[in-house]
Amino acid sequence: MRGLKVCGRYLSWDDGAPFFYLADTAWELFHALSREEMDYYFSTRARQGFTAVQCVALAEKDGLRTPNFYGRLPLKIGDGGMPDPTKPDTDGDYSYWAHVDYALEDAEKHGLFLALLPTWGDKFNKAWGIGPEIFTEENAFLYGKWLGERYKNRPNIIWMLGGDRPLEERHRKIVDAMAAGIKSSGDGHLMTFHPVGGRTSVDFVGDADYIDFHTAQTSHGIEQCYASDEVMLKMAAATEKPYLDSEPRYEDHPACFNTKTRYYWDSADVRQNAYWDVLSGACGHTYGNHCVWSMNRAPSDYFPYTWSEALTHEGAEQMLHLKELRLSRDYFSLKPVFGLVCEQFYGIGHMVAAAGDGYVYIYSPLGIPFTFDPEPLGLKSPLRVSWFDPRTGDEKIFGIIKRDEKATLAPPSQGKGCDWVLVVESV
Repeated sequence: MRGLKVCGRYLSWDDGAPFFYLADTAWELFHALSREEMDYYFSTRARQGFTAVQCVALAEKDGLRTPNFYGRLPLKIGDGGMPDPTKPDTDGDYSYWAHVDYALEDAEKHGLFLALLPTWGDKFNKAWGIGPEIFTEENAFLYGKWLGERYKNRPNIIWMLGGDRPLEERHRKIVDAMAAGIKSSGDGHLMTFHPVGGRTSVDFVGDADYIDFHTAQTSHGIEQCYASDEVMLKMAAATEKPYLDSEPRYEDHPACFNTKTRYYWDSADVRQNAYWDVLSGACGHTYGNHCVWSMNRAPSDYFPYTWSEALTHEGAEQMLHLKELRLSRDYFSLKPVFGLVCEQFYGIGHMVAAAGDGYVYIYSPLGIPFTFDPEPLGLKSPLRVSWFDPRTGDEKIFGIIKRDEKATLAPPSQGKGCDWVLVVESV
């Protein structure tokens, strides 16, 4: 498997070919699944076009004290009676870490990177959650060094520090030390940071040399979920590094965390964030399903499906089309542009546009007709316009327009779930 590098605002393979980071969220992967279940999970996500999976070594759901599928824990107990991050438990025939090794090998067979969090954030900042807090600056370095030495030669790792908790000064020192430990082993994998909800990694580690690309968590409520593209643009203004959304709305998540409404974010909701973000210059996107990240086995109001049922839900099957659209034209030249749409709508209906060498994408999340002004682009006339369907990946030529004339365009359908991408190209 080839390595990755930063290429301007985007990621690429070592040979310079575009790499589109299309991740799934599987936080409880190591903690909950058997080998056979992992293989089914990875094979499904690979078929659906994903290129990465976000998972956690020391998992959120009592990952230090509740054993994995095979009855193993990640750490031995230290002198103070607490799990000790300087003592990973590798004893026996099939340790917890042997299971992590298996996951990495299996993912590689399916062409998938693991965006690997060394720990969930409650293990160094128990602002909420189960914890316990076990990390200090000193043992975080040693734990990071152990991880780096164990996995520095694995080709399919992207390190993702953080884990859904804010950083005060002492927490930042712990994260810095963990990163330094990983790097001290000679590990050369890309590294990023997963922030707390409603924040970005720029807020917490914007000055960190070890960060290769930044991420946001626009999360599952309404405070930022309808403005995720604005969050992307704020990151773009604050850093020259690539950026993306590592936790937007999850499919099958109770809207705004409220089960009483009986409304769960659906495929249309997750597509909106995906296209808003990517056409705002993101180097990729993270999809998530509420029942999959948790590897849920017992449906409830809060987790309405089992993980295996949710694995093939509509939103997951449709993420491939976003990747294919991005890779279908000159990849590295795409940038967000403004002023191409004469009207602008608000909230769920707002539109975004991006242009690359010889082409334009405009995303209409509700299929509302709009007026397109091509003149600022300087594209040669005439211009061919097509409609790309985010639900199916189909692209159909609509007609020809002149470069110097505004055109009022009506997407093929309107309403919630009737999102479309206008594709404009020089003929």
